[in-house]
Amino acid sequence: MTGAGDLWASLPVPAIVIGPQDEIVDINSAAEGFFNSSAKTMRGLPVWDQLAVDAPLEDSLARARKNGTPLFVNDVDVGNGQRAPLQCALQIAPFVGAPEHMVMMISPRELAGRMTQNHSAKSAAKSAIGMAEMLAHEIKNPLAGITGAAQLLSMSLEPQDLELTDLIVEESRRIVKLLEQVEQFGNLSPPDLKAVNIHDVLDRARRSALLGFGAQMTIIEDYDPSLPLAYGDPDQLLQVVLNLLKNASEAAGDNGGTIRLHSYFEHSFRLRRADGTGTSLPLQIEIIDDGPGLPDTIAADIFDPFVSGKENGTGLGLALVSKIISDHAGWISVTSVPGHTVFRLSLPRTPKPETADTASDSHED
Repeated sequence: MTGAGDLWASLPVPAIVIGPQDEIVDINSAAEGFFNSSAKTMRGLPVWDQLAVDAPLEDSLARARKNGTPLFVNDVDVGNGQRAPLQCALQIAPFVGAPEHMVMMISPRELAGRMTQNHSAKSAAKSAIGMAEMLAHEIKNPLAGITGAAQLLSMSLEPQDLELTDLIVEESRRIVKLLEQVEQFGNLSPPDLKAVNIHDVLDRARRSALLGFGAQMTIIEDYDPSLPLAYGDPDQLLQVVLNLLKNASEAAGDNGGTIRLHSYFEHSFRLRRADGTGTSLPLQIEIIDDGPGLPDTIAADIFDPFVSGKENGTGLGLALVSKIISDHAGWISVTSVPGHTVFRLSLPRTPKPETADTASDSHED
């Protein structure tokens, strides 16, 4: 028979036991990940000092405790001071057998949204790969002929007529560049998975950005130094981070802005596949900027090919980012409001040597 302790540790959402004085009595494993702190450290601390809830709950909790009744709060922003607030549902109920104690469970809405985003991104990436093969074969060769013909024609034209042939050549070359970007989907080799220090990847991307497209930006490092090694392709992950930094820099414009690179460990996050196997994705990397945010009209489809919020943008960068993360068996998600946009990458950690062959299906504590 499973014990109460096993049931408490097995709860898939953060759960807190709150004492008579609104102090934290205990938290489960998922809550340790949510707070990024151990149960031993959290015990005895005032719950409202550790939990930021965008709703007046103190009086409601006191009434529920007094009356011995449950309390349900839907669609409220919940944070802990170390990360962007998440929209959550809260379930609070009396702790049976412990007078004046209450149990609070926090159910983030973000998880369902991330699952939907990831599924859509995978489907979009597959469609883009097939489209790349077709476009490369059917369009690039005729375009080369058009460009060559226009250049030959320009040799016999008067100077005042050269503008037309120059336009043909320029636009043909622009289309070829677009097709070359699309071809990256088909040409991208599978990731060469190995142990990766994700902070080395972030630092390489940061230095490259500050020397080039992000020279006007302030990039802040906010790392968890105890983060274990990720399991990925360092070059492809560098491509992902550089793309996200470039987007944030371009959104800020010439006036610049601030980008924060944030890493932390969330051991409770686990991807469950349709066949019942699962992948633990505890390594979290956030690229946070204070730019204008994503337009509401494209926010839900931002990882789809040819969806872009930039003038003359191809909309291929984030679709390629999504494909790379998907090939790593990871997750990517975005939350955005004006002044605060967060792209979050969730990645697996390097498996133990004895479980290397089944790394994608093993649970890492």
